[in-house]
Amino acid sequence: MSVEGDSSVKLIIAILATCLTLAGCAMAPTGGPNDVDRLAQAIQNLDPGVDPTEARRAAEISYSYANQLKRDWGVNDPAIIHNAKVINGFREKGLCNDWAQAMTTRLKQENFQTLDLHWATSPPTAFRIIHHSALISAKGDSMYDGIILDPWRNSGALFWAPVREDTRYNWRPRLDVREELISGANPY
Repeated sequence: MSVEGDSSVKLIIAILATCLTLAGCAMAPTGGPNDVDRLAQAIQNLDPGVDPTEARRAAEISYSYANQLKRDWGVNDPAIIHNAKVINGFREKGLCNDWAQAMTTRLKQENFQTLDLHWATSPPTAFRIIHHSALISAKGDSMYDGIILDPWRNSGALFWAPVREDTRYNWRPRLDVREELISGANPY
């Protein structure tokens, strides 16, 4: 093997080792028995007008549907590894946009009267790929006042947080990010 070929192999091994290390850090255990209660309360606290029954139903669906999708899509690896399986044809679904679409679609089926559903996107940067997630807010509120519902980042274990407190991503309206990417305003 040439020196150049040897360097390429070492680089690939180093990149794979880094990805596996980072992916291992992304794994999170499934939540405990009070998680649905905590999410329901957080949704209800978004606004005095949020119906407690709707908040509870949204929380139950968010957890149960994330678990169902994890089983249906055969997600048993860290998210980045599962992404590689999807991209290479070993799994059909499980990219972040699959989770966002499925969760948003399922929650919209409930026809909530006091809650709105949004599709949020964190634009790509030099160090991060684009990321999509479902988001829930009080009826008529901005997505920035809502709660992110992200089962992708923990491989099917639902992560949720108020949007403004989820500093890992720069959540924005999906269509705004899409327009920036199409127009070239975002170079990534």
